[in-house]
Amino acid sequence: MTDTHAHLDWLEDPEAAIESAAHFRAILTVGTNPERSERNLRIAERYPNVYVAVGLHPTEAEAFDEDVRVRLRELSQHPKVRAIGESGLDYYWDAASSEKQYQALDFQAELAEERGVPLVFHVRSKKGEDQAERELVAWLAFNRPKRFVLHAFGGHPELVRVGLELGGAFSFAGNLTYKKNEALREAARALPEDRILVETDSPFLPPQPKRGQKNQPAYVRYTLETLAAARGETLEALERVTDENAERVFNWEGQA
Repeated sequence: MTDTHAHLDWLEDPEAAIESAAHFRAILTVGTNPERSERNLRIAERYPNVYVAVGLHPTEAEAFDEDVRVRLRELSQHPKVRAIGESGLDYYWDAASSEKQYQALDFQAELAEERGVPLVFHVRSKKGEDQAERELVAWLAFNRPKRFVLHAFGGHPELVRVGLELGGAFSFAGNLTYKKNEALREAARALPEDRILVETDSPFLPPQPKRGQKNQPAYVRYTLETLAAARGETLEALERVTDENAERVFNWEGQA
């Protein structure tokens, strides 16, 4: 089993969470700024199945400057790094200007290309809107990154279209399990099996059976079970598929 997106540095007891998922093929813990990225690297150094994405979250993009650029480039050289991000566009929180978010996104796309690793995207609009998704579709179509993952994918049809066209991967989190999200399960059902991944986004987005609790990597099983049921596959078969997909996307054993 694999958790392709967690924030171990946000957990009260990351060591206990990792031990609960000791049998996992891999956990990718994702930085939201240079300090948290470095903290994740210190965690990953202690566990053979923990890897890191280093980056600057779009809600923190107002901090993007030359110092951040230099620090992220330095951190990206660590042998445990397997992705850049999470980056992207977030208009839900109004925490950073659009200009700063694009500057941070463009830099992280450049860094992912330099390092030969995937870029992990975050995209979120205000409730009832899809401005961030539409803008990311346009950015993807223009920039055409070689390797990328749409994290906590929400099912936006134009992102499905451009993601499939460009060879991207679609990662599903605990919100796939929520009763109201039948449309998301329908989107997941229609994707080619070689493009799907599962994640927790720990400690956020706990799956339905764990609502109200802090999420952790071990709970990715609930998302995988829901995804398998939606696609009419067995848990064991889809576990093999998603593990293989994650290996191909993130290249756990190789050097970037």
